[in-house]
Amino acid sequence: MISNRTVRLGARAMALAAVALTLPACATITRGSSQEFTVESTPPGARVSTSNGFQCDATPCTFRMPRKDEFRATVSLDGYVSQTHEVSSGISGGGAAGLAGNVIFGGIVGGVVDASSGAMNDLTPNPLVVTLRTPAEEAAWQAAEAERARQVAAAAAGARP
Repeated sequence: MISNRTVRLGARAMALAAVALTLPACATITRGSSQEFTVESTPPGARVSTSNGFQCDATPCTFRMPRKDEFRATVSLDGYVSQTHEVSSGISGGGAAGLAGNVIFGGIVGGVVDASSGAMNDLTPNPLVVTLRTPAEEAAWQAAEAERARQVAAAAAGARP
């Protein structure tokens, strides 16, 4: 037969375990595992598609994106050169605060939950701001970039002993 004392200890242990399981994952609870991600373009009205399957027909537009997934966003508009940009996912200031809360209150379990859900991360750049160029503007921009790179290389070569 189980004593009343054993039953009380068991009930306390279960209550403590229930409380402990609600404390971990501070960032997951406070920030969530997704965030608003905005794409703006000049000129507006460009189409956006992402490597993880999201799309919109006209900028500016906002998606609800998973915080943990890096992706590529392609912005295109008739008469302009399409641009593809990398969007990265990394630990943010708010996510670091959530991790600190986990260390203090929730321990390792909360840190694992936050890390696996991406709740500690933010997508960058956000907003993604893109200036589309016509083919002629793109050619001029590419030529200017090539000239800058040539000047940097020449300056670096001249600075060597």
